[in-house]
Amino acid sequence: MTTTTRGWINGMIGVLIFSASLPATRMAVADFDPLFLTSIRATIAAILGMIMLGGFHIPRPDRTELFSLALVSIGVVIGFPFLTALALQHITAAYSIVFIGLLPLSTAFFAVLRASETPPPAFWIFSLLGSFLVAGFALSGGVETSFRGNLYMTAAIVVCGLGYAEGAKLSRTLGGWQVISWALVLAFPLMACLTYITMPGTFEGIQRSAWVGLGYVSVFSMLIGFVFWYRGLAQGGIAAVGQLQLLQPFFGLLLTATVLGETVSTAMIAITIAVVLCVVAAKHFARP
Repeated sequence: MTTTTRGWINGMIGVLIFSASLPATRMAVADFDPLFLTSIRATIAAILGMIMLGGFHIPRPDRTELFSLALVSIGVVIGFPFLTALALQHITAAYSIVFIGLLPLSTAFFAVLRASETPPPAFWIFSLLGSFLVAGFALSGGVETSFRGNLYMTAAIVVCGLGYAEGAKLSRTLGGWQVISWALVLAFPLMACLTYITMPGTFEGIQRSAWVGLGYVSVFSMLIGFVFWYRGLAQGGIAAVGQLQLLQPFFGLLLTATVLGETVSTAMIAITIAVVLCVVAAKHFARP
């Protein structure tokens, strides 16, 4: 099995794990404040990351790598979780998942800026087509939405694309799970303080579904998913493997329908099928 193939396999595992992130966040934000949810999930994941780093006696990263790790922290540890938690107070999980179709374009853009990748023109055509299909649906008014929710999700996609590309670049030297672990450790002092400040006075009345959502986003979305995702991006190419995110809405919509009971419209399904075809074409034209 080639390194590129392993990259696509690892990337797909990461996408499957991330597909439940927004539904789980929706469950958690029903009872938890968005800022508390953002800080507590990062704090829990950081503690697990520190245990892993200490257990394997991983040396500290070089000072030259701290800036990149800070960008990863801002993008995927703080920015994306907080902005999506805010967005999910105004829009449904099913609707927010459609925005994930814009992540491959954001990731590819930062792969060019930060990792010096140069995908061919045909790749960009299908990447743009998939993103425009998603954006067009989001702006079509086909479902009830809100301007504020759309704005939060758009900002989340931008910072997440930066965090993905930067983390994948670092993974080539540090390793996938080491990158997300060090990024969590870097954000730990701030996240731990925010957790204490924003902690609710009582946890009485918190539904079991909210606890399940918190547990999932803390362990899987914040840590385990990145172990596979960063490894996949580093092995198969950031821009190329990043196109797998176009499949994430498909899995996410299934979860929102089965777990949350939210309505999945025919238009959502049609857009998802269209972007799946785009990712297949983008993979065909992408350079390893």
